[in-house]
Amino acid sequence: MPSTEPDPTIAEWVAATNTHDTAAYLAFFTDDAVLDDPSVGEVFEGHAGIGEYFRAYFVGYDTRTRLVSTEPRDGCLHVEVEFTGTFPEGRVGGVFDVTLTAEQKIRHVRADLRR
Repeated sequence: MPSTEPDPTIAEWVAATNTHDTAAYLAFFTDDAVLDDPSVGEVFEGHAGIGEYFRAYFVGYDTRTRLVSTEPRDGCLHVEVEFTGTFPEGRVGGVFDVTLTAEQKIRHVRADLRR
């Protein structure tokens, strides 16, 4: 069952996402992190790639992210969110499966939209 209490790191990451501040967003990731997003058909590597993803899909579409739930699952945190923004759908659900290091930095994210 999803947690009603969000993981503090994930809650802070989502809050940083909503500021559209690329540096604040990237501060949550390890330097060699990987973000795999099949909904856009790409894998983004390191701060340069993940920054490109963030600027294109979050800043570019004025995306706001609402944290719905977090749940430990298969060695990662399964995070359900809702996105709103200027993209064609206007509102869509999403999922992040996030792997954190012992230092609470994001090492890997598998992101996908729920349509």
